[in-house]
Amino acid sequence: MFFIMGISQGQKRLNFDQTVVCRNCGKYGHLEVYMVYSYLSLFFIPVFRWGRSYYVRTTCCGRTVPVSQELGRSIASGQVTALPEDMIPEGTWTGTKRCGVCGFETKEDYRFCPGCGAKL
Repeated sequence: MFFIMGISQGQKRLNFDQTVVCRNCGKYGHLEVYMVYSYLSLFFIPVFRWGRSYYVRTTCCGRTVPVSQELGRSIASGQVTALPEDMIPEGTWTGTKRCGVCGFETKEDYRFCPGCGAKL
């Protein structure tokens, strides 16, 4: 008899969307909340999750900010419907875009990454 099991990391986008003017880049964007966790799978079926952490990501410039466990759980359960707009810290936007997939940086106004083809 043998067992097929493994440990991996997963990411889940929570049912939360808020339109804001980004304090980092100055453009309109959405705040999306994600939960990242580790899990144990047995015969390719996730059995146990641990190490949950939550973060907010902007769709305009891709800035990510960690969120507390309490606030993350409240968002996941649907108790929180809006986040404060000052949650994203002000930054010095240099005019560069960074690909969220491969990390390629460019100052040109591309819609797709020249390095991997993902949408910027």
